[in-house]
Amino acid sequence: MFKSGLIEGVVVKDLIKHSDSRGWLIETFRQDELDTNYFPVMSYISMTFPGIARGPHEHIEQSDFFCFIGPSTFKLYLWDNRKDSPTYMNKMTITAGENSPKSVIVPPGVVHGYKNIGDKPGFVANYPNRLFMGKGKKDKVDEIRHETDPNTIFILD
Repeated sequence: MFKSGLIEGVVVKDLIKHSDSRGWLIETFRQDELDTNYFPVMSYISMTFPGIARGPHEHIEQSDFFCFIGPSTFKLYLWDNRKDSPTYMNKMTITAGENSPKSVIVPPGVVHGYKNIGDKPGFVANYPNRLFMGKGKKDKVDEIRHETDPNTIFILD
C-alpha cells in the first residue's frame, strides 16, 4: 500500500509569526516567492471544530494552497495518487497550526484531507489556483471525493 515519504510537487513552508503588543501578523504568501502555476485566483477561510475532518478528496486540475495558522492544530494527510509521479504511492502527514504555522501547496492528483486535532475550533485559509465551479460557478466541481466511499484506502487516523 502507501509508504511514508515526501511527495513530489507538495511544497511545505514554515510561516513566521510576527508578534508585538498589538497581536500578531503572518504573511501567508508573496507573489515573489510563489511559482506562477500556483498564483491564487480566489480565497476562502474555513473553520473546523475539534475532532472533525475535512476530506479526503483530490482535484483533477486545481492546486490548493492551504495556510494553517491556528488557533488550533491540524493534521494534514497527503497521498500521491498520480500514477506518472516518481513518488506515486507515497504518503505524508504534516502537523501544523497555532504552534507551527505552515503553508502547504497540494498539486492536482494528490489526495488530501485534514483533521482538527486540537481542543478548540481552528481556521484554515486556502488560495486555490482555480475558481470553484469555474467562472460564474457554471462548471462541474473539480473534485474526486473519497470521504463518502466506505471502501476508501485513504484513511485519516
